[in-house]
Amino acid sequence: MNQFQIETAQNVTIDQNSSNLGERMLAYIIDSFVIVVYTVLAVLFLVYLNVDFDALWALYLVVTLPSFLYYLLFETLTDGKTIGKGLMNLRVVKLDGSRPNFGNYFVRWILRIIDVSLTSGAAAVVTILIRGNGQRIGDIAAGTTVISERQRIQLKDTLLKEIPNDYRPQFPQVTVFSDSEIQTVKELYEKARKNGDHNVIVSLDKRLKEVMDVTTTIKPIEFVDVVIKDYNYYTQKL
Repeated sequence: MNQFQIETAQNVTIDQNSSNLGERMLAYIIDSFVIVVYTVLAVLFLVYLNVDFDALWALYLVVTLPSFLYYLLFETLTDGKTIGKGLMNLRVVKLDGSRPNFGNYFVRWILRIIDVSLTSGAAAVVTILIRGNGQRIGDIAAGTTVISERQRIQLKDTLLKEIPNDYRPQFPQVTVFSDSEIQTVKELYEKARKNGDHNVIVSLDKRLKEVMDVTTTIKPIEFVDVVIKDYNYYTQKL
């Protein structure tokens, strides 16, 4: 699974898992199946009601309109997911990791004409393979990508850090961070300690203090450890 990096508002870099081509294709097949089933059932329902197409063709268009707008409607209303993407644990996000707006979804949808319709999906496949971060032409134009939300981690890689029952936190400011940001800090910190890379720990110490707006005489290696423990306390003990 390929990864790409995003930078949060706190200038903390986070790795995101981009979706692979196989996942995208399976999601597309599922979505196409849903669209076809809905369209067929809608038309059969109108035929059952004996609605004459020549006289009420506009009604047929209205009833089948959701099929045409399927991707735009679902991604806008379900936070970047369609039925296929949901089943495959995929989601459309902006390149900075934030939620796209309607304009982003609209650009992706309208450019499906080039990505999928006119080229039978070839343009999308080639672009995704070349870009390597889950982007087709529509994503490039919209500033979005499709990420995989499937977690592939072991317990030792998680945010959890054992703290004593009588632990007393020192920095309530740690709540300005998100789980992903503290996870990144924890990974960098533990790797730096293992490799004896003091410069990384000092850099983490400096950046954490800037974001949290705190001043302390605690040594960098101890301060970063306290920040991780404090975050665990506030998010798990309370």
